[in-house]
Amino acid sequence: MEQKKFKSIWLSDIHLGTKGCQAERLLDFLYNHSCEELYLVGDIIDGWRLEQTLFWPQAHTNVLRRFLSYAKDDTNVNYITGNHDEFLRSYSPILLGNVKVSDRDTYTSISGKKYLVIHGDQFDLVTKYNKWISKLGSWAYELLMAINRVINFFRKNFNLGYWSFSAYVKHKVKSAVNFISDFESSLAFACKKEGFDGVICGHIHSAANEMIDEIHYLNCGDWVESCTALVEDYEGRFHIIDYSKETYNQNSPEEKVA
Repeated sequence: MEQKKFKSIWLSDIHLGTKGCQAERLLDFLYNHSCEELYLVGDIIDGWRLEQTLFWPQAHTNVLRRFLSYAKDDTNVNYITGNHDEFLRSYSPILLGNVKVSDRDTYTSISGKKYLVIHGDQFDLVTKYNKWISKLGSWAYELLMAINRVINFFRKNFNLGYWSFSAYVKHKVKSAVNFISDFESSLAFACKKEGFDGVICGHIHSAANEMIDEIHYLNCGDWVESCTALVEDYEGRFHIIDYSKETYNQNSPEEKVA
C-alpha cells in the first residue's frame, strides 16, 4: 500500500496495556500513513489497567517505538493526557525528548480556524467527581470487550470481517446515547465560551465530525472497538478514517529507534 500523507493526524484511546487494544491494526495504519503533526489525544497508555495487572505484548512496545520514530523523522508529536494516563498530568506540560506532553493544546487548521485539542474527561462529570464509579464502568466495559473478542474470534474463523459488539450495545442503550449527546454539547458550549471554532477530543470512543451550535465537533474515536483516526488533508478538510474493515499485516516489522 502506498503511504498516504496528511497535514495532521489525531489518535486517541489506544489503551496500550489492555487486551482490547488493537495494536497490530494500529501499527499497520501507522506504517501506511504519515503527517507533519501527530496528536495523541489521551488514554494512549492505560495506567488504570496496569495498576491491576501487567499485560504488555511486543506489539504495544512497537506502537510506542513507532511514535518515537515519527518524532525522530521531523513530525511534531503532541501527547495530550487523558484520565487513564493521568499519571502524566503531574508532570505536564513537559517536553520528553521530541514529544510535547500537555493537558490541552490549540490547533490552527489550514483554513485558519482554531481548535481546542483535549481528551475530554474534564467534561465527563462521572469521571471528574466519582472516580470509583468511573473505574467500575471501566470494568464493565472490559467485560464487553472480552465478549467482543470471543465473537470476533468466531467471525474470523468463518472469514467474516471485524464487528464491534460493544459499539453496537453502546449505540442501542438509551442512557449511553444520552451521555454521548450531553458530553458533545458540554464540550461545544465550553469551546464557544472560550472563543474556539471547534474542538478535537476523544474519551467516549465514538468518532464524529459534525457541527454543534456553530462549533466544529471532532472526535478521534478509539483503537479498542472502532479503530478510527481523524486527519486533516492538505486542502484543509477533516476526515474520519475507519480502519476496522482494513485487511492488515499482523506481523509488522519491529520499529528500531536510535
